[in-house]
Formats: sequence, structure tokens, C-alpha cells
Amino acid sequence: MLRVGKLAKAKSTSSPNTKKAITLSKRVGLIGCGAIGTVLAEAIERKLVACDELVVFDVNVAKAEKLRTSLKFPVEIAESLEELLAYKPKVVVEAASQQALKEYYDQILAADVDLIVMSTGALLALDTSSCRVHFSSGAIGGLDALSSAALAGIDEVTLTSRKNPKALGKNNTQKCIIYEGYAEEAAKLFPREMNVAATLALTVKPTKVRVCVFSDPAVKRNTHEIQMKWRFGEMLLRFANDPHPDNPHTSALAAWSAIKLLQSVLEK
Repeated sequence: MLRVGKLAKAKSTSSPNTKKAITLSKRVGLIGCGAIGTVLAEAIERKLVACDELVVFDVNVAKAEKLRTSLKFPVEIAESLEELLAYKPKVVVEAASQQALKEYYDQILAADVDLIVMSTGALLALDTSSCRVHFSSGAIGGLDALSSAALAGIDEVTLTSRKNPKALGKNNTQKCIIYEGYAEEAAKLFPREMNVAATLALTVKPTKVRVCVFSDPAVKRNTHEIQMKWRFGEMLLRFANDPHPDNPHTSALAAWSAIKLLQSVLEK
């Protein structure tokens, strides 16, 4: 059974925020108001997610303000993680960066709230034993089949990713391999672009995931192919996703997988 982190001692306060925390049972906290955070917030406003109020925090306050003014749904802006947690959210969604997750991880878990992680690369170096930690499938799928096979025994797993140079921060004019190695290093070298490698590694651990990344000007969609051999057969999974229009480094599917996961966590 997974363990839950220690509870943080709640600070007493008579502010309106605390009164709201008592009356609202499905408040969502959001760290990061970029492309993924915006899609998630818009889904909440469209009532795709059963949420009473959204509390957002971004080190770039202008992004948080822009997001709030674009929505009619109740949105509060927190100026720090401590202020966000003071609202007593049921779930916090991290949609910022691997560095942000590493910085805030322990504090969020100590607050006894569920945490949905988008920057899964950071989880490879963190203690993920808490049942409060969740990560979405991101730009890939089939994780249920892959994790089931991992129980029986996996012989090998290979992830081949193909992206346009723009999505990788490159400017090559010919197709080329920019990385060959293992998922852990891929997630470190490409912290925005290769969280998918980390997600796969977390799913099939302790099996090591070999990764090959192509930078190809002819590629229009972020494409990921997973080849896996396990004790009772083989799997071949392929995903070709449009990049998010506001952030070519990530696939649009990543945001929608977070929305689906948020639905499930809030229904618990």
C-alpha cells in the first residue's frame, strides 16, 4: 500500500480565504498558467470538470492575471505556494516545470492534498511512494497494458520520438538523431519535450527504457512509437499528436490527459 506524506499544521486565520475553504469542497489549485494550465482552466469553465473554484499560482503574475481575466469562472490568484495551499484545495495540478515540481513537491504532499504531475521527468528523482501523487498519460496511452505487462516481466522497451526541430529548440534542416540513450537522461536533457520518456519509465519500472529522438523538419506532429517485448508477447503503440498551438514543445493531448485525470481524482 502506498504511503501518504505527513500532514502539515494548518495556520489559523480569519481571512475570507479560510471561510471559503470550509464551504467549498472541490477547489482545484493550479501551478503554472501556461499552455497546459490554460487548457485545463478552460475545461473547468466549460464544466468538463466538477470544480467550485480555481486557485492559480505562477511566478509570472502577469500570466495568472491574464488567465483570470479570460475566464468567467471563479478564479483566485495566489502569490505563493503557501497562499495557494491556504485555500485548502482538494487537488493541486502542477503544470509549470520540473524545477518547480522539485521545489514544491514535499510541501504539497505535506498539505495532505492530491497532486497531479505534468512534469513527470522530475518524479524520476523524487520519492513517489505517496498515494496522493498522480501522473497522467500525457502524449501517449496504453499505460494500463504496459503496467500490467511489467508485473509479469518485460524484456525490453524502446521509445522512438520524432518531432519538428521547432518543438525541440533546434534549427537543423535535415532529419537527424539528437539523442540515443535512456529515459532518465532524455528527461533531463529535454525537460519540456521528453516528459513522455519519464512517464513511460515510471510505468514500466524497474525495466530501463531506451530512447531515440529524431529532429525532423518534415514532421508536423509529435510522434511517439513504443515497442515492447514482454513475457507473453509484444506490443507496438504509436501516437501522432498535433503540438499545442501555443506551445510546440508539448502535445495538445498532454493537456487533455490531465483534464481526464483531474475528473477522476475529484470524483474520489
